Amino acid sequence: MIAIASDHGGFDLKERIKQYLDKEGIEYKDFGCYGKESCDYPDFVKPAAKAVAEGACDKGILVCTTGIGISICANRIPGVRCALCGDPVSAELTRLHNDANMLSLGAGVTGEFLALDIVDRFLHTPFSGDERHKRRIAKIENN
Repeated sequence: MIAIASDHGGFDLKERIKQYLDKEGIEYKDFGCYGKESCDYPDFVKPAAKAVAEGACDKGILVCTTGIGISICANRIPGVRCALCGDPVSAELTRLHNDANMLSLGAGVTGEFLALDIVDRFLHTPFSGDERHKRRIAKIENN
């Protein structure tokens, strides 16, 4: 199950990502927002991030205009490793090396086709499991 959330600036891209997830047969839970009216992204990002951190959702995808605010907000939740990615290589490497469990996208800086490629790479790349990466992640998690 994928947690998905956005603010008003990321709403259209979030809806397009939901279409992609439907086509791929990937289940998701939409934590909002539900329209283009101005809103505060923490109201939607925090519940989505908590769902990932608590294991109710396997991964998460967040969208705002730049991807910056939502990634900062998500990373405040213990257990979340949210990566802001603007290209498919970064999405692949953050899964392989960091076992990132949330992806952040900027709808205002990443076009739809590129964003869908990033989402695809993020969702279909497993964590490498290499000992060096596990060690580094443990150091992140244990402060």
